[in-house]
Amino acid sequence: MSSSRKSGPKDMDGASEAQASQTEISYEALFGEAKRQLLQAGVPDASLEAWYLLSDTFEIGRAEYLWKRKSCPPQIPQRWQERLQRRCRREPLMYILGTTEFMGLPFRVRPGVLIPRQDTETLAEWVLADETGRQLLDLCTGSGCIGLSLARLGGFEATLSDLSEEALAVAQENNRLLGTQARLYAGDLFDALPKGARYDVIVANPPYIESSVIETLQEEVRDYEPRMALDGRADGLHFYRRLTEEAPAWLKPGGRMYVEIGYNQGPAVERLFAEAGFSEVELRRDLAGNDRVVRGVYRNV
Repeated sequence: MSSSRKSGPKDMDGASEAQASQTEISYEALFGEAKRQLLQAGVPDASLEAWYLLSDTFEIGRAEYLWKRKSCPPQIPQRWQERLQRRCRREPLMYILGTTEFMGLPFRVRPGVLIPRQDTETLAEWVLADETGRQLLDLCTGSGCIGLSLARLGGFEATLSDLSEEALAVAQENNRLLGTQARLYAGDLFDALPKGARYDVIVANPPYIESSVIETLQEEVRDYEPRMALDGRADGLHFYRRLTEEAPAWLKPGGRMYVEIGYNQGPAVERLFAEAGFSEVELRRDLAGNDRVVRGVYRNV
């Protein structure tokens, strides 16, 4: 004769635990699903980007992911799915995370400001190698990555200028974040600067992409980054003409100007420097071997 017994509290607890274990989702499963969705959306480096999203959203490192916390919190944050879907729509990862790194320093970024690129470090490294602790003007500053990095790492007394108020707001956040004391001005290149100001060094990463090329760019750039920071007009050289023509009035005797350029613009920008009276005009390539920075010295001030 079989017998039955009623379930006691311990049995109920055990059932609840078993049910909970069936619904647990591991970080590994979330990572795999994110990678799958990103691959399907055509996101480059889907595995790496899935990890960045997972790590930042759940605030876990690799050791914690591998050994300590195999399962996610009981309630998966809504932010996780929202962030993943934003990246699947090809919104840049750095806008989603809200931060990036430049010259080893943290910079905040958000829609409305150009995302700093590693290629631009070529310009900052060249300036740091040439001179430190001098008065510096950073035009088209965007997030402030060039000018603020030079202020922090090279002791430059930095002035930043940009036409975009939105970009300047981000640059001001980064100014506070890095503990630098740069002065910021809103205006078109030199227009907003104090009359009579002179600088030892001018740096600029102006818009330099040809207008007709912008629609062919990667979705992350074409659809999300500010066109104001990209469009260099018909031939991409509009702002280099203005910079080389106007900069001499703002440089101290022997002052130097460094500008980032597009991969195919080296000879044209070198010519503009020479025609404007700059000497010792020099071109430097980035790590990929592309033309990236032109520098010139202005002595006839």
